[in-house]
Amino acid sequence: MIRGGPLTSSIRDVAERAGVSVGTVSNVLNRPTMVSEVTRDRVLAAIADLGFVRNESARQLRAGHSRTIGLVVLDIANPFFTDVARGVEEAANAEGLSVILCNSDDLAAREAAHLDVLAEQRVRGVLITPTAELSPALEAVRRRGVPVVLLDRRATGPDQCSVAVDDVHGGRLAADHLLERGHRRIAFVGGSSGLPQVQERHQGVELAIREACGSDDALTVLSPAKLTVAGGREAAEQIIGTPAARRPTAAICANDLLALGMLQEMVRHGVAVPEDFAIVGYDDIDFAAAAAVPLSSVRKPRQELGRRAAELLIDEARGENHLHEQLLFEPVLVVRQSSMVRRNAAPTREATA
Repeated sequence: MIRGGPLTSSIRDVAERAGVSVGTVSNVLNRPTMVSEVTRDRVLAAIADLGFVRNESARQLRAGHSRTIGLVVLDIANPFFTDVARGVEEAANAEGLSVILCNSDDLAAREAAHLDVLAEQRVRGVLITPTAELSPALEAVRRRGVPVVLLDRRATGPDQCSVAVDDVHGGRLAADHLLERGHRRIAFVGGSSGLPQVQERHQGVELAIREACGSDDALTVLSPAKLTVAGGREAAEQIIGTPAARRPTAAICANDLLALGMLQEMVRHGVAVPEDFAIVGYDDIDFAAAAAVPLSSVRKPRQELGRRAAELLIDEARGENHLHEQLLFEPVLVVRQSSMVRRNAAPTREATA
Protein backbone atom coordinates (compact mmCIF):
# COMPACT_ATOMS: atom_id res chain seq x y z
CA MET A 1 0.00 0.00 0.00
CA ILE A 2 1.31 3.46 -0.93
CA ARG A 3 1.73 5.94 1.89
CA GLY A 4 -0.37 8.99 1.19
CA GLY A 5 -0.57 12.56 2.27
CA PRO A 6 1.57 15.59 1.45
CA LEU A 7 3.76 15.16 4.53
CA THR A 8 4.82 11.55 3.89
CA SER A 9 4.86 10.90 0.14
CA SER A 10 8.28 10.46 -1.43
CA ILE A 11 9.75 10.30 -4.91
CA ARG A 12 9.54 6.49 -4.66
CA ASP A 13 5.82 6.75 -3.92
CA VAL A 14 5.38 8.89 -7.02
CA ALA A 15 7.32 6.39 -9.13
CA GLU A 16 5.18 3.49 -7.84
CA ARG A 17 1.91 5.37 -8.41
CA ALA A 18 2.93 6.34 -11.99
CA GLY A 19 4.43 2.92 -12.79
CA VAL A 20 7.83 4.36 -13.71
CA SER A 21 11.35 4.38 -12.29
CA VAL A 22 12.64 6.88 -9.71
CA GLY A 23 15.01 8.17 -12.40
CA THR A 24 12.07 8.96 -14.70
CA VAL A 25 10.37 10.96 -11.93
CA SER A 26 13.66 12.83 -11.37
CA ASN A 27 13.84 13.64 -15.09
CA VAL A 28 10.27 14.97 -15.06
CA LEU A 29 11.20 17.25 -12.16
CA ASN A 30 14.56 18.42 -13.46
CA ARG A 31 14.80 17.66 -17.21
CA PRO A 32 11.22 17.33 -18.44
CA THR A 33 12.12 17.50 -22.14
CA MET A 34 13.88 14.12 -21.79
CA VAL A 35 10.58 12.38 -20.97
CA SER A 36 7.75 11.68 -23.41
CA GLU A 37 4.60 13.75 -23.00
CA VAL A 38 2.48 10.70 -22.09
CA THR A 39 4.88 9.56 -19.36
CA ARG A 40 5.36 13.12 -18.13
CA ASP A 41 1.60 13.60 -17.76
CA ARG A 42 1.32 10.33 -15.83
CA VAL A 43 4.07 11.36 -13.41
CA LEU A 44 2.59 14.84 -12.92
CA ALA A 45 -0.82 13.26 -12.21
CA ALA A 46 0.79 11.03 -9.55
CA ILE A 47 2.53 14.06 -8.01
CA ALA A 48 -0.82 15.87 -7.82
CA ASP A 49 -2.63 12.85 -6.38
CA LEU A 50 -0.06 12.33 -3.64
CA GLY A 51 0.56 16.00 -2.90
CA PHE A 52 4.27 15.34 -3.34
CA VAL A 53 6.65 18.22 -2.62
CA ARG A 54 10.28 17.60 -3.36
CA ASN A 55 12.90 18.13 -0.64
CA GLU A 56 14.56 21.19 -2.09
CA SER A 57 17.18 21.40 0.68
CA ALA A 58 18.38 17.88 -0.05
CA ARG A 59 18.42 18.58 -3.78
CA GLN A 60 20.51 21.71 -3.17
CA LEU A 61 23.03 19.73 -1.13
CA ARG A 62 23.41 17.22 -3.94
CA ALA A 63 23.64 19.83 -6.69
CA GLY A 64 25.77 22.31 -4.74
CA HIS A 65 23.43 25.19 -5.57
CA SER A 66 19.75 26.11 -5.57
CA ARG A 67 17.33 27.27 -8.22
CA THR A 68 17.35 30.79 -6.82
CA ILE A 69 19.29 34.00 -7.29
CA GLY A 70 19.64 36.76 -4.72
CA LEU A 71 18.74 40.41 -5.32
CA VAL A 72 19.96 42.95 -2.76
CA VAL A 73 18.66 46.50 -3.21
CA LEU A 74 19.25 49.74 -1.33
CA ASP A 75 15.66 50.72 -0.58
CA ILE A 76 12.67 48.58 -1.47
CA ALA A 77 10.40 51.53 -0.61
CA ASN A 78 11.73 53.29 -3.71
CA PRO A 79 9.62 52.23 -6.74
CA PHE A 80 12.76 52.38 -8.87
CA PHE A 81 13.94 49.16 -7.25
CA THR A 82 10.50 47.57 -7.55
CA ASP A 83 10.69 48.06 -11.32
CA VAL A 84 14.27 46.76 -11.42
CA ALA A 85 13.13 43.66 -9.49
CA ARG A 86 10.41 43.01 -12.08
CA GLY A 87 13.05 42.93 -14.81
CA VAL A 88 15.21 40.56 -12.75
CA GLU A 89 12.26 38.25 -12.10
CA GLU A 90 11.31 38.19 -15.78
CA ALA A 91 14.76 36.94 -16.80
CA ALA A 92 15.05 34.54 -13.86
CA ASN A 93 11.63 32.96 -14.42
CA ALA A 94 12.46 32.36 -18.07
CA GLU A 95 15.30 30.12 -16.83
CA GLY A 96 13.20 28.36 -14.19
CA LEU A 97 14.79 30.33 -11.34
CA SER A 98 13.25 32.20 -8.43
CA VAL A 99 14.42 35.47 -6.87
CA ILE A 100 15.12 36.11 -3.19
CA LEU A 101 14.70 39.87 -2.60
CA CYS A 102 16.67 41.51 0.21
CA ASN A 103 16.59 45.16 1.34
CA SER A 104 19.82 46.60 2.79
CA ASP A 105 18.20 49.96 3.64
CA ASP A 106 21.56 51.46 2.60
CA LEU A 107 23.19 49.93 5.71
CA ALA A 108 26.49 48.08 5.26
CA ALA A 109 25.90 45.72 8.22
CA ARG A 110 22.49 44.70 6.93
CA GLU A 111 23.88 44.19 3.44
CA ALA A 112 26.62 41.92 4.83
CA ALA A 113 24.05 39.89 6.81
CA HIS A 114 21.94 39.38 3.68
CA LEU A 115 24.98 38.26 1.70
CA ASP A 116 25.86 35.67 4.34
CA VAL A 117 22.33 34.24 4.27
CA LEU A 118 22.26 34.11 0.47
CA ALA A 119 25.58 32.25 0.42
CA GLU A 120 24.23 29.80 3.01
CA GLN A 121 21.20 29.24 0.78
CA ARG A 122 23.55 28.27 -2.05
CA VAL A 123 22.05 30.76 -4.49
CA ARG A 124 23.20 30.55 -8.10
CA GLY A 125 24.42 34.13 -7.90
CA VAL A 126 23.81 37.57 -6.42
CA LEU A 127 22.66 40.80 -8.02
CA ILE A 128 23.33 43.80 -5.83
CA THR A 129 23.07 47.57 -5.71
CA PRO A 130 25.75 48.06 -3.06
CA THR A 131 25.93 50.62 -0.28
CA ALA A 132 28.36 53.51 -0.75
CA GLU A 133 31.49 51.51 0.06
CA LEU A 134 31.92 48.09 -1.50
CA SER A 135 31.68 45.72 1.46
CA PRO A 136 34.36 43.06 2.16
CA ALA A 137 31.40 40.68 2.46
CA LEU A 138 30.78 41.14 -1.26
CA GLU A 139 34.26 39.94 -2.16
CA ALA A 140 33.92 37.10 0.36
CA VAL A 141 30.84 35.87 -1.53
CA ARG A 142 32.77 35.92 -4.79
CA ARG A 143 35.64 33.96 -3.19
CA ARG A 144 33.10 31.24 -2.37
CA GLY A 145 32.54 30.88 -6.10
CA VAL A 146 29.19 32.69 -6.15
CA PRO A 147 28.87 35.03 -9.17
CA VAL A 148 28.09 38.66 -8.26
CA VAL A 149 26.81 41.27 -10.73
CA LEU A 150 26.65 44.94 -9.75
CA LEU A 151 23.30 46.53 -10.57
CA ASP A 152 22.94 50.30 -11.11
CA ARG A 153 26.62 50.56 -10.20
CA ARG A 154 29.74 50.48 -12.33
CA ALA A 155 32.28 47.73 -11.71
CA THR A 156 35.69 48.90 -10.51
CA GLY A 157 37.56 46.46 -12.74
CA PRO A 158 37.21 44.19 -15.80
CA ASP A 159 36.83 40.99 -13.74
CA GLN A 160 33.19 41.56 -12.83
CA CYS A 161 29.91 42.14 -14.66
CA SER A 162 27.93 45.31 -14.04
CA VAL A 163 24.91 47.12 -15.42
CA ALA A 164 24.72 50.87 -14.88
CA VAL A 165 23.57 54.18 -16.34
CA ASP A 166 25.74 57.12 -17.44
CA ASP A 167 24.71 59.33 -14.53
CA VAL A 168 27.20 62.09 -15.34
CA HIS A 169 25.37 62.50 -18.64
CA GLY A 170 22.04 62.33 -16.82
CA GLY A 171 23.04 65.15 -14.49
CA ARG A 172 24.11 67.25 -17.47
CA LEU A 173 20.79 66.64 -19.22
CA ALA A 174 18.87 67.94 -16.23
CA ALA A 175 21.11 70.97 -15.72
CA ASP A 176 21.22 71.92 -19.42
CA HIS A 177 17.44 71.78 -19.52
CA LEU A 178 17.08 74.25 -16.65
CA LEU A 179 19.90 76.49 -17.89
CA GLU A 180 18.27 76.68 -21.34
CA ARG A 181 15.10 77.86 -19.61
CA GLY A 182 16.99 80.76 -18.08
CA HIS A 183 17.60 79.46 -14.55
CA ARG A 184 20.84 80.76 -13.07
CA ARG A 185 20.40 79.70 -9.42
CA ILE A 186 19.97 75.94 -9.30
CA ALA A 187 20.00 73.55 -6.35
CA PHE A 188 21.21 69.96 -6.44
CA VAL A 189 19.44 67.91 -3.78
CA GLY A 190 21.20 64.84 -2.42
CA GLY A 191 24.78 66.08 -2.32
CA SER A 192 25.90 64.32 0.87
CA SER A 193 25.12 60.83 -0.40
CA GLY A 194 28.19 58.67 -0.72
CA LEU A 195 26.60 56.57 -3.45
CA PRO A 196 28.78 56.82 -6.59
CA GLN A 197 25.75 57.08 -8.87
CA VAL A 198 24.46 60.12 -6.95
CA GLN A 199 27.93 61.68 -6.93
CA GLU A 200 28.07 61.24 -10.70
CA ARG A 201 24.72 63.02 -11.11
CA HIS A 202 26.09 65.86 -8.98
CA GLN A 203 29.23 65.93 -11.12
CA GLY A 204 27.21 66.20 -14.34
CA VAL A 205 25.14 69.07 -12.93
CA GLU A 206 28.26 70.86 -11.77
CA LEU A 207 30.00 70.50 -15.14
CA ALA A 208 27.02 71.85 -17.07
CA ILE A 209 26.63 74.87 -14.78
CA ARG A 210 30.34 75.65 -14.87
CA GLU A 211 30.37 75.55 -18.68
CA ALA A 212 27.26 77.76 -18.96
CA CYS A 213 28.08 80.27 -16.24
CA GLY A 214 31.88 80.30 -16.12
CA SER A 215 31.85 79.04 -12.52
CA ASP A 216 29.72 76.84 -10.28
CA ASP A 217 28.58 79.76 -8.09
CA ALA A 218 25.09 79.30 -9.50
CA LEU A 219 24.88 75.88 -7.82
CA THR A 220 23.56 75.30 -4.31
CA VAL A 221 24.07 71.81 -2.88
CA LEU A 222 21.53 70.56 -0.36
CA SER A 223 22.08 67.40 1.67
CA PRO A 224 18.95 65.99 3.32
CA ALA A 225 19.44 63.08 5.71
CA LYS A 226 17.93 60.52 3.32
CA LEU A 227 17.03 60.26 -0.35
CA THR A 228 13.33 60.00 0.45
CA VAL A 229 10.11 62.03 0.22
CA ALA A 230 10.82 63.35 3.72
CA GLY A 231 14.29 64.39 2.55
CA GLY A 232 12.71 66.33 -0.33
CA ARG A 233 10.42 68.18 2.06
CA GLU A 234 13.41 69.00 4.25
CA ALA A 235 15.31 70.46 1.27
CA ALA A 236 12.28 72.50 0.17
CA GLU A 237 12.06 74.08 3.63
CA GLN A 238 15.73 75.08 3.33
CA ILE A 239 15.11 76.70 -0.04
CA ILE A 240 12.00 78.53 1.15
CA GLY A 241 13.97 79.85 4.13
CA THR A 242 16.75 81.25 1.93
CA PRO A 243 16.70 85.06 1.33
CA ALA A 244 15.06 85.88 -2.01
CA ALA A 245 18.24 87.34 -3.52
CA ARG A 246 20.09 84.04 -3.08
CA ARG A 247 17.20 81.60 -3.34
CA PRO A 248 17.47 78.99 -6.13
CA THR A 249 14.75 79.16 -8.77
CA ALA A 250 15.02 75.47 -9.66
CA ALA A 251 16.18 72.16 -8.25
CA ILE A 252 17.59 68.92 -9.62
CA CYS A 253 16.86 66.06 -7.25
CA ALA A 254 19.01 62.93 -7.02
CA ASN A 255 15.89 60.78 -7.31
CA ASP A 256 12.15 61.16 -7.85
CA LEU A 257 11.24 60.56 -4.20
CA LEU A 258 13.16 63.71 -3.27
CA ALA A 259 11.47 65.57 -6.12
CA LEU A 260 7.99 64.45 -4.99
CA GLY A 261 8.70 65.57 -1.42
CA MET A 262 9.97 68.91 -2.66
CA LEU A 263 6.88 69.38 -4.82
CA GLN A 264 4.60 68.61 -1.85
CA GLU A 265 6.32 71.15 0.37
CA MET A 266 6.42 73.87 -2.28
CA VAL A 267 2.69 73.48 -2.94
CA ARG A 268 1.99 73.50 0.82
CA HIS A 269 3.78 76.85 1.12
CA GLY A 270 1.98 78.33 -1.88
CA VAL A 271 5.03 78.29 -4.16
CA ALA A 272 3.83 77.82 -7.75
CA VAL A 273 5.56 75.03 -9.68
CA PRO A 274 6.94 75.69 -12.27
CA GLU A 275 6.09 79.43 -12.40
CA ASP A 276 8.01 80.31 -9.22
CA PHE A 277 10.16 77.23 -8.87
CA ALA A 278 11.08 74.43 -11.30
CA ILE A 279 11.81 70.83 -10.30
CA VAL A 280 13.54 67.98 -12.15
CA GLY A 281 13.71 64.49 -10.65
CA TYR A 282 15.73 61.41 -11.53
CA ASP A 283 14.74 57.78 -12.40
CA ASP A 284 11.30 58.63 -13.90
CA ILE A 285 9.30 56.26 -11.70
CA ASP A 286 5.60 55.99 -12.56
CA PHE A 287 4.66 58.38 -9.74
CA ALA A 288 6.62 61.18 -11.46
CA ALA A 289 4.12 61.40 -14.32
CA ALA A 290 1.18 60.89 -11.94
CA ALA A 291 2.07 63.75 -9.55
CA ALA A 292 -0.33 66.69 -9.09
CA VAL A 293 2.18 68.67 -11.12
CA PRO A 294 3.72 66.03 -13.43
CA LEU A 295 7.46 65.95 -12.80
CA SER A 296 10.18 66.28 -15.36
CA SER A 297 12.68 63.50 -14.73
CA VAL A 298 15.78 61.82 -16.10
CA ARG A 299 14.54 58.42 -17.23
CA LYS A 300 16.51 55.26 -16.56
CA PRO A 301 15.51 51.95 -18.22
CA ARG A 302 14.50 50.40 -14.89
CA GLN A 303 13.20 46.98 -15.94
CA GLU A 304 15.82 46.66 -18.67
CA LEU A 305 18.57 47.22 -16.07
CA GLY A 306 17.21 44.37 -14.00
CA ARG A 307 16.64 42.05 -16.94
CA ARG A 308 20.10 42.53 -18.46
CA ALA A 309 21.82 42.20 -15.07
CA ALA A 310 20.00 38.91 -14.43
CA GLU A 311 20.93 37.60 -17.88
CA LEU A 312 24.61 38.36 -17.23
CA LEU A 313 24.42 36.63 -13.84
CA ILE A 314 22.75 33.52 -15.25
CA ASP A 315 25.33 33.33 -18.04
CA GLU A 316 28.19 33.62 -15.54
CA ALA A 317 26.62 30.97 -13.29
CA ARG A 318 26.61 28.52 -16.22
CA GLY A 319 30.37 28.96 -16.42
CA GLU A 320 30.62 28.21 -20.13
CA ASN A 321 33.07 30.61 -21.80
CA HIS A 322 31.60 33.52 -19.88
CA LEU A 323 33.01 36.96 -20.69
CA HIS A 324 32.55 39.73 -18.14
CA GLU A 325 30.63 42.74 -19.45
CA GLN A 326 30.17 46.23 -18.07
CA LEU A 327 26.99 47.58 -19.67
CA LEU A 328 26.32 51.33 -19.59
CA PHE A 329 22.90 52.66 -20.58
CA GLU A 330 22.15 56.22 -21.72
CA PRO A 331 19.49 58.13 -19.75
CA VAL A 332 16.86 60.33 -21.39
CA LEU A 333 15.34 63.56 -20.07
CA VAL A 334 11.54 63.50 -20.05
CA VAL A 335 10.13 67.03 -19.81
CA ARG A 336 6.80 67.55 -18.04
CA GLN A 337 4.95 70.42 -16.42
CA SER A 338 7.23 70.88 -13.38
CA SER A 339 9.91 72.60 -15.47
CA MET A 340 8.09 73.82 -18.59
CA VAL A 341 8.15 77.58 -17.96
CA ARG A 342 10.80 79.27 -20.06
CA ARG A 343 12.84 82.23 -18.83
CA ASN A 344 14.12 84.07 -21.91
CA ALA A 345 15.90 81.07 -23.38
CA ALA A 346 16.33 79.63 -26.86
CA PRO A 347 14.25 76.58 -27.78
CA THR A 348 15.66 73.08 -27.28
CA ARG A 349 14.60 69.54 -28.22
CA GLU A 350 13.76 67.01 -25.52
CA ALA A 351 11.43 64.07 -25.05
CA THR A 352 8.03 65.02 -23.68
CA ALA A 353 5.45 62.95 -21.89
